[in-house]
Amino acid sequence: FMNALAAVASMVALTSAHGGVGLYVMDGTTYQGWQPYNSASGQVSIERQYSSYNPLLIADLTTTNIRCNNAGVTGTGTSATVGAGDKVLAHWTQWTHRPASVLVYMAKCPSAGCNSWDGSGKVWFKIDQEGLVSGTQNAGKWAGDTITDTLNWTTTIPASLAPGEYLIRHELIAVHQANNPQFYPECAQLKVTGSGTASPDSSYLVAFPGAYSASDPGINFNIDGSAAMTATTYVIPGPSVWPGSGSGNGGAGAGAGVATTAAGTTAAP
Repeated sequence: FMNALAAVASMVALTSAHGGVGLYVMDGTTYQGWQPYNSASGQVSIERQYSSYNPLLIADLTTTNIRCNNAGVTGTGTSATVGAGDKVLAHWTQWTHRPASVLVYMAKCPSAGCNSWDGSGKVWFKIDQEGLVSGTQNAGKWAGDTITDTLNWTTTIPASLAPGEYLIRHELIAVHQANNPQFYPECAQLKVTGSGTASPDSSYLVAFPGAYSASDPGINFNIDGSAAMTATTYVIPGPSVWPGSGSGNGGAGAGAGVATTAAGTTAAP
């Protein structure tokens, strides 16, 4: 009996911390995300399966788990439709860590569609990012504050993006523990419509695993160090944000490290 109580207490402690995307809103339609603490049997969602609100750590950067918070699990048969140039609102079920960056990636699925594809290869491009917004690294405002306060983050699908099936990957990188960043990625399936013709060139494309290294400045990072007390920029890991055209000279880390304006949010669905 005492063991059972301890197990329950452990589960309560687990689910009371951290977080994950639980809903998506596009063009007035709300799509149920994956429910990690419910049985996987019978769940149908645009979101790829993930098991808990627990973080991935530096040791996970070289594993498939860093891609969509699972070991390569594919879809359950459904996708959301969104127009190029329209907004995607991601709603977290819970989120507790204020010093955090928000990153949003997409990947074009093969001609057979997203559902049976695991997202492998150098195919991911970044469409949105925000890290340190203002103030110092240690005591300033971070993008994660928006999600702590509202549980929402709104991203615009690039208006020029060619139509087709895509995965979208939302990721939070929490840096509240010195030299121990926490990664929270989740992926969902989209059907993008519109008349766009653009796609990112190879300089913007990365693979998961492979996009991040433990030595990256934004990952090898001490929020409590003396430098963080005065630094007013932060180097967001990964490639530059794709600007929406078919060419460019983006590379890993290029264009990051600048405090920018936080993305807009809307009321909780």
